[in-house]
Amino acid sequence: MKKILLALALAGSTLLSAQASAETLKIGTEGAYPPFNFQTADGKLGGFDVEIGLALCEKMKVECEVIGQDWDGIIPGLLAKKYDMIIASMFITDERKKQVAFTDPYYLAAMTHAAPKNSGITDFTNEGMKGKTIGAQQGTTQADYATATYPDADVKLYPTQDEVNLDMVNGRLDLQVGDMIPLLDWVTKNEDGKACCELIGEPITDKKFVGEGVGIAVRQDDNDLREKLNAALQAIREDGTYKKINDKYFSIDVYTMK
Repeated sequence: MKKILLALALAGSTLLSAQASAETLKIGTEGAYPPFNFQTADGKLGGFDVEIGLALCEKMKVECEVIGQDWDGIIPGLLAKKYDMIIASMFITDERKKQVAFTDPYYLAAMTHAAPKNSGITDFTNEGMKGKTIGAQQGTTQADYATATYPDADVKLYPTQDEVNLDMVNGRLDLQVGDMIPLLDWVTKNEDGKACCELIGEPITDKKFVGEGVGIAVRQDDNDLREKLNAALQAIREDGTYKKINDKYFSIDVYTMK
């Protein structure tokens, strides 16, 4: 009888161990911010953010599931434990640090302006933008920059970056403020973007708005996961995995912006 009980106990222990090792971490991303995150033709989530996230999971030897979430609800979703981390091109800012903890940056960032071709816009002061209609995605640092920098302009905020781009294509915007790499991708690779628009002005690198770079957000009490992600990020930089993913999407190293 003792042997039977011992065998059952060992079997139960093995089952619990297997269940623990099979635990799946969940990655939250937007799915509407190409080339960083987007929905593929078959409805799956892809992009630079997603591939980096899955590479980090592989390095940490854990299974991961990618979950789509509208941008406005992305931090609330993390806090509600809908997923364990946000990998969605989120700028590391002091304001966001009040709600979440960030890993080391996994790429650097700058913002920029885009406008219809031959717009003639050269004055990027509030006075120069007075009366103009400026677009940005709501809930982003780009929106913060536009509303703070151009209080006398008509700043229109949109749920997604695609909607900002669409209104610019349709002539409803004089200017938009966006993340540099997605906007560069849009005006050089997207047919509508190439036809209508161009980047103008100098890159916007004010740390008040772009912060320290782009990081992975986790819950503030999840320091163990944050440290594991930092170690995995360093590992994929060293073994060439990061470069392979980077070169699939960009002509520069977005980790260094060189």
